[in-house]
Amino acid sequence: MGRDLQKRKRRSSRPAIRQPSSSMKSKRLLNPLGNDLIAKNWNKKETTTQNYKRLGLVGRLKAPTGGVEPDAATRKQQRGRPTKPTDPFAIAQPSAAVVTEARVERDEHGRIVRVLGGPGDNPLNDPLNDLESDGEEEAEEWDGIGDDNDDSAGGGGIFSQLEAEANRPVVKKKRKPSSREVEWLQRLVDRHGDDTGAMARDRKLNPMQQTEADIARRIKKWKGTSA
Repeated sequence: MGRDLQKRKRRSSRPAIRQPSSSMKSKRLLNPLGNDLIAKNWNKKETTTQNYKRLGLVGRLKAPTGGVEPDAATRKQQRGRPTKPTDPFAIAQPSAAVVTEARVERDEHGRIVRVLGGPGDNPLNDPLNDLESDGEEEAEEWDGIGDDNDDSAGGGGIFSQLEAEANRPVVKKKRKPSSREVEWLQRLVDRHGDDTGAMARDRKLNPMQQTEADIARRIKKWKGTSA
């Protein structure tokens, strides 16, 4: 059965329909036409994600799905990174023996309570040692989230231009009747004068059955624009 069907297809004069493959879709050059500013700053040699990242935009508000393409700096870091995961709070082993002297404070039982100081404040290279403070230093005041989208970024100030375009007031354009509508209204007025009720009942000149109020509104707008 399958062979007969294939033979019939080959003998048929109807051309075969080829569906575009995914590889052909990926080779198409993307050219956004929705916004003039984005279209002018769009690089066709880069992917959509690369263009959005350079312009400071996002394709979706939620977290992106899938992986992220690493850049050159990330690749260099990954080459020198060890394969075994390291603990960020692990105490590094000293390369040489640490022999120092320090004054200590003991309790009544002879146990060391605290170290009063010495030549090295962090002999074991403890990363948590820098986080400890006696409360004498004042904490830096938080000034809020800064604006990183300046003109020196890769987008070239496109973010501020898009904000200015979005905040631009929308000028409402007054709608004018088209030439065909003017001809239709003129025929109604020539036949019925100011009687909008007769215009609404005229099945020949009013085949779409526009209501009396709608015809009156259209005539008022037409006479107001022509005056």
